[in-house]
Amino acid sequence: MPQGALHMSFFAVSFRSSAALAAVVALAVSVAPARADIMDSITSGFGLLGGGEKYKTEITPDIPADDLYNQGLAKLKAKDYEGAAKRFGELEKNYPTGEWARKGLLMTLFAQYEKPAYEDAVQTAQRYIGLYPNSPDTPYVYYLAGMSFYNQVPDVMKDQTSAEKSLQIFGELVTKYPKSEYVADARYKMSVARDQLAGKEMTVGRFYLTRKNYPAAINRFHDVLGKYQTTRHTEEALYRLTEAYMAMGVTNEAQTAAAILGHNYPDSQWYKDAHALLKTGGLEPHEHTDSWISKVGKTLHAI
Repeated sequence: MPQGALHMSFFAVSFRSSAALAAVVALAVSVAPARADIMDSITSGFGLLGGGEKYKTEITPDIPADDLYNQGLAKLKAKDYEGAAKRFGELEKNYPTGEWARKGLLMTLFAQYEKPAYEDAVQTAQRYIGLYPNSPDTPYVYYLAGMSFYNQVPDVMKDQTSAEKSLQIFGELVTKYPKSEYVADARYKMSVARDQLAGKEMTVGRFYLTRKNYPAAINRFHDVLGKYQTTRHTEEALYRLTEAYMAMGVTNEAQTAAAILGHNYPDSQWYKDAHALLKTGGLEPHEHTDSWISKVGKTLHAI
């Protein structure tokens, strides 16, 4: 709202002179005397018939920007995050251009994150990035948006949309602002999110395996190797592929999975189990280079 804004009454806008309004009031009183007291209270309440004034004005003083900002900081200190967000929102509303607007939006985001009101925080972060893509605080905004999703990641038995979104946003932060102070922690959070997503794939894959739905299980374990091969689930995924392919009688793929497992994790218990499983069929680990697992294995070698 612009500073020094004036609030006028409806009657002041509608009637241009006190004489015209007095004539209307007189007519109303002559027609309906019983309502004279109502009209008196209305006109006196707005100050329209006293002292020759046409209307009464009310000036709503604006709060200086730095006062609004400090009020917001005080509410943050008191852990009144909702109140702080409102104060910072008023700062942006009352001073929609310039540095105060940017600061107000940034601090609104911070208050929403601390509350926590993660959905609101993400929306505010999107607004900030759209309005101030080159701001020195934009990397921090990406970080808070990513953390808003990261903090909502559930256990692996539930939907992992939050993990996927946090991984995406942290990835953008790392790519766009590689020298940011938030990159190191973002990379760590990305590794945790990947591990979570891989864990979800493994959980579903094991379920299919117990139901003897081997193709569906293989697809899940394949995704672990293709998308999340740097996670702790890679070893088990290779073993489960050995197990699934052995159950299907596709021995070349089973041998390849075990060979890749042994090459990358020779001391792994999963490799020992895979080797023992192959022996039950009179087989040994052997890499068949035309296998898709072999191609994935070349990527694993580079890790």
